[in-house]
Amino acid sequence: MPYYTGAGDKGSTGLCDKGKVPKSSERIAAIGEADELNSAIGLCRCVCRDADVCGNLERIQSELFVLGSDLSGAKDVSITAEHVKETEKEIDGITDEIGELKGFILPVGSELAARLHFARAVCRRTERVLCRLAEEEKVNETILPYINRLSSLLFVLARLANERAKIKDVEWKK
Repeated sequence: MPYYTGAGDKGSTGLCDKGKVPKSSERIAAIGEADELNSAIGLCRCVCRDADVCGNLERIQSELFVLGSDLSGAKDVSITAEHVKETEKEIDGITDEIGELKGFILPVGSELAARLHFARAVCRRTERVLCRLAEEEKVNETILPYINRLSSLLFVLARLANERAKIKDVEWKK
């Protein structure tokens, strides 16, 4: 498979089920946001030394490939309710370890925590683009709950990274 084909040189790209679409479409924007989120998580993995957190990040990266394939119209893969339930289960397990949050915190701490906070912000932007897409076109109805839970998971993973590095979260002071 070549690294370039020239097929998109005129501003369109092919999707599994929709033929060619403009690269400026909201669907392509959403796929691009998911790709950027996956890359941000890859940056987290570069500094991750915690097996639990690394395992979560690896699973998330695979799921984001599923999400991108789903958005591309692939028939054999899709984000399901099981993905949402598994993400909720992870959030609940981490919350048991780190405790409830009592106020707002700044996105800082260990290098891993700061990267996870950044990935969470990218995830929230991805969610906004997916919401716009869902207003314009049919989208798998499970994608929005999944991406919403994913931002929560990235947040608690950042807090867990700080907790395990013995770095206190920095509370926001008005």
